[in-house]
Amino acid sequence: MRRHENEPIVVQRDVQAVIIPAGIEVKLRTGSVGYITQALGGSFTVYVEGNLFRIAGSDADAIGKEPPVRPELPPGASDEDVRELAWQQMRTCYDPEIPVNIVDLGLIYECAVTPEQDGERSVDIKMTLTAPGCGMGDFLAQDVREKIEAIPTVREARVELVFEPPWEASMMSEAARLQTGML
Repeated sequence: MRRHENEPIVVQRDVQAVIIPAGIEVKLRTGSVGYITQALGGSFTVYVEGNLFRIAGSDADAIGKEPPVRPELPPGASDEDVRELAWQQMRTCYDPEIPVNIVDLGLIYECAVTPEQDGERSVDIKMTLTAPGCGMGDFLAQDVREKIEAIPTVREARVELVFEPPWEASMMSEAARLQTGML
């Protein structure tokens, strides 16, 4: 994926965005000018008028970018194939302030796939946050839900925020600790 950091943008249509780190939804108006500070996992963190905002990948066209490609499964995919793709999808979910995916941050505690009678599946995710009061928690959970539900045959993704055990830096992958300077 091409890096977009510090790339200037002009909002080309009104678009829903989330103020970082408060987690408050707002509308960025057509003509607003800023630049991309992070473009990872299909979503964008942009700096506009002195604030950081998260724009979902599904709204990438509002800043002149392409939306992310939908995930694919081979014909006859097993529940394990779906589970593996779910983990891949979660690796495309990023905290809008930290350039590390939520899997490598150690925020995902569980991913269970349940087959349904009609051949569809449900996926249950247990995840945590780096801090219980994180204003972006609901939006990270929503990002996970949307990316899992984009998988063919997944009818529903249920994401539960849990705080036991509490998150700590030792839960991060070695690569994430190295990237954040916590190694």
